[in-house]
Amino acid sequence: MKKLTVLAMILAPAMLLAQKKAPSTYDLVIGTYTKGKSQGIQVYRFYTETGKLAYLSQVPTSNPSYVTVSNDNKFVYAVNEDGKDGGVSAFKFDANTGVLTFINKQSSQGADPCYIAVDKAKKNLLVANYSSGNLTVLPVNKDGSVSAVSQNLQDEGKGPNASRQEKAHVHMGAFTPDEKFVLYTDLGIDKVNVARYKANAEKPLQLLPQNAATVMGGHGPRHFVFSNDRKFVYLVTEMGSQIYSYKYDDGKLKQIQSVTMLPDGFSGDTGAAAIKISPDGRFLYASNRGAADDIVIYSINKESGMLTYVDRVSSLGNNPRDFAIDPTGNFLLVANQDSDNIVVYKINQSTGKLTLTATRVDIGNPVCLKFTSAQ
Repeated sequence: MKKLTVLAMILAPAMLLAQKKAPSTYDLVIGTYTKGKSQGIQVYRFYTETGKLAYLSQVPTSNPSYVTVSNDNKFVYAVNEDGKDGGVSAFKFDANTGVLTFINKQSSQGADPCYIAVDKAKKNLLVANYSSGNLTVLPVNKDGSVSAVSQNLQDEGKGPNASRQEKAHVHMGAFTPDEKFVLYTDLGIDKVNVARYKANAEKPLQLLPQNAATVMGGHGPRHFVFSNDRKFVYLVTEMGSQIYSYKYDDGKLKQIQSVTMLPDGFSGDTGAAAIKISPDGRFLYASNRGAADDIVIYSINKESGMLTYVDRVSSLGNNPRDFAIDPTGNFLLVANQDSDNIVVYKINQSTGKLTLTATRVDIGNPVCLKFTSAQ
């Protein structure tokens, strides 16, 4: 009996460590454009020890250019970026097999929806409709299906760039980490809007015009990300290829810094796209398209929130519209839309710098990468 007790005491810490150990595999859910080789959303298994990918499944759906996974890992939601007939599709998700099963589809009540987010409790979806310049809310049902639009916030106005800012263009809408507010960017009018969020209200969003933040005319706000401690927001502008840093406090944004993504003497067209922060919160990464086609790296001062340039690397493809950092923080995967591939880089967690690996996967027009648990 004593031997068993001693053995249990020896094994207990090891068992506890095993329980806390991060999983070695994740699922990578990939949104695409379906004008070429892809037919819809693809799912791959990602191995964190090697950085390699293995194909699991594909579900047909038209132009799922942005996807999101529910907090319980049971559902995937996608926009259908089909011009004026924008849609939102819901899928049941089996994380073990990577199989997606279509549930239903609703109109996004807007043109060219390009971003989608779901709250943690699966009460509502947010959809950014780019070409029509509006943000819509769609309730989520208990079975994971999506109901018709319950609220529509329409932006108005234009900016100084006549070819890109002829009217409002809502590009991203997302919940703040505490889900008390929603921030949404408008590329067409150089603004970040703020709305109060109440999940169970008939109209969940209450716009707060006095809280809106603006950027330099013509820069075109695109995507943003919160710092890990939730004290700062970092915004990338598409035409300006600039990163704006804000101090964040209860729905209010105060700009503290603006840094360019471009090297000295750069000339040529650009189009900044995605922005992400490493899991340890120490480094920020942003992608730039056009003549740049690179990933730019910055270190984050945890106290001040200020960014310091670290390095830049080629995306080794055309139009890196999105990228993702795996949950272990060891790898960064770049989706090169016009090269039909995903390229994998190893992250040096001490310096934040990227080193190319041998892993590349051919996928038609990949434009959105989302990691989620494989369990």
